[in-house]
Amino acid sequence: MLDTHAARQAPPITDAAALASLKKLTQYYIVTAFLALFVGVMIGPLQALNYGGINVYDLPIIRNLLKSYYQGLSLHGVLNALVFTQFFISGWMLYLPVRDLGARINLKFAWFTYLLMTAGLLMAAVPLLLNHATLLYTFYPPMEGDALFYIGAAIMVGSSLLVVGQVVLTWWNWKKANPGRVTPLVTYMSVATWMMWFVASLGIVIEVVGVLIPWSLGLTPGVDPLLSKTLFWWTGHAIVYFWVLPAYISWYAFIPRHAGGRTVSEPLTRLAFLLFLLNSTPVGLHHQYSDPNISVLWKTLHMFLTFLIAIPSLLTAFSVTASLEDAARARGGRGLFGWVTRLPWGNAIFSAQVLAMISFILGGAGGIVNASSTFAPVVHNTAWIPGHFHITVGTATTLTFMGVALWLIPHLTGKRLPSMKLASAAVWTWFLGMMVFALGMHWQGLYGVTRRAQISATAQDIYRDMPIALPTALTAISGVILLVSAVLYFYVLFRMLLSKRVDDGEVAAPIPYSEAISPAGENLGAASRLVRATEPLLAYWVLALALVLLMYGPVLGRMIANLQLVPGWRLY
Repeated sequence: MLDTHAARQAPPITDAAALASLKKLTQYYIVTAFLALFVGVMIGPLQALNYGGINVYDLPIIRNLLKSYYQGLSLHGVLNALVFTQFFISGWMLYLPVRDLGARINLKFAWFTYLLMTAGLLMAAVPLLLNHATLLYTFYPPMEGDALFYIGAAIMVGSSLLVVGQVVLTWWNWKKANPGRVTPLVTYMSVATWMMWFVASLGIVIEVVGVLIPWSLGLTPGVDPLLSKTLFWWTGHAIVYFWVLPAYISWYAFIPRHAGGRTVSEPLTRLAFLLFLLNSTPVGLHHQYSDPNISVLWKTLHMFLTFLIAIPSLLTAFSVTASLEDAARARGGRGLFGWVTRLPWGNAIFSAQVLAMISFILGGAGGIVNASSTFAPVVHNTAWIPGHFHITVGTATTLTFMGVALWLIPHLTGKRLPSMKLASAAVWTWFLGMMVFALGMHWQGLYGVTRRAQISATAQDIYRDMPIALPTALTAISGVILLVSAVLYFYVLFRMLLSKRVDDGEVAAPIPYSEAISPAGENLGAASRLVRATEPLLAYWVLALALVLLMYGPVLGRMIANLQLVPGWRLY
């Protein structure tokens, strides 16, 4: 029978001023993230109504705010998929390992990183708001935006690499000070995720700094669209795991505690994150099956590597479900599936994240379709893709972060959640709205309805002749449901943020570490073979970078040797 060990307690930070500054910094990251999400979410229903056949962009009030459907879509995508996620993750995954190790960090440098990231955001926001960077969140050339957008984006993304450096250095200093110790689980997951992001981000950094900024400043005669697109997808697919792995940290380490259960296996959790570190990045060419001048061999290799990512995802599905069952049976749950009813579904912190998990199961199934060279051409560039995207980042990631914020903000500030009932209503309606949206969009995509298009204003008779009345109606309805959800959630969030401090966050809302059925242990020499094999993260980091260079080097080398430069194309 497997032994259990008590839930971990965060080591104390004796410097009260340092802890207060760290918490304040984390709060700034989280609040900035949710302010971006608020603006992006308010634009979201306009997109849903568009695919419901309802054009609201010609209304005077909307026309005065947004110059076109495409500006609205660009703001929606950039704010939700790039800004919200990066700021939340940067705060969340700086705070967790520092507290997990009881470490002291250079807080001046940490605050500088936040300010630099915010400065990059504000720089990129100016041309976005002025309709000078209406490029969608993929910013494919030869569509050309204002140079300030590219510079601001480069600063914002580059700032996240400073967080990578600080977290990895903090962990490495802990390793040197604690030889022979096993890296604590939350720190292990955080460091592995940051290492993966460093490798993944190199593509977009090279694209923006080495190609797009010089081009937009007029320093180069043109741009090679295929080279830029390939560099983008070096990062563009792996960024999905940068979004979802921080959610996995909560699913593995904290959700069992919220449910009253235990983490199943710390060694298995470490293996899952190690596999993500190695496999997440060399997969981007499965987004480019239709692109010319890329060998079928390399596309096929990337396809099989993409399928390998299903392995750690399935490990996660097994482990987290087992943790939930353990909790439910401890609460008196019985039967093959009857135990599900004994979970704390009325707790918005718990239900938000478990509903996010459910959506990710569906998203993962759709992802296998997207990765297949046989099926992908059927759904490529159709409404299927944003339907898929909204049940991965739009639900699995966003809904998890929404749930996490409900305990994290009280922990950081000592303020109380004003209404669990309203929070629960917001969580359930978000899940419902996203499921309805995904159903409508996937359905339309199977009929070939185009993505990134103002369908509601099209003059093409083909859409009117399609039997898509029901999915378009579902998509429009989903926008209304999600608007209601957003109003409820942000009412609760802002009311909490604006309330008075009433508790000691360390006591009233401690970091909810879970017990483990199978712990990794603390002594590396006495640990299991799997724990010892997964511990040398620096070596695996080098291996992950080598795999990416192996999978992208020959492809990019051929493109660079045969550059096809074209002039920029300014639509707005």
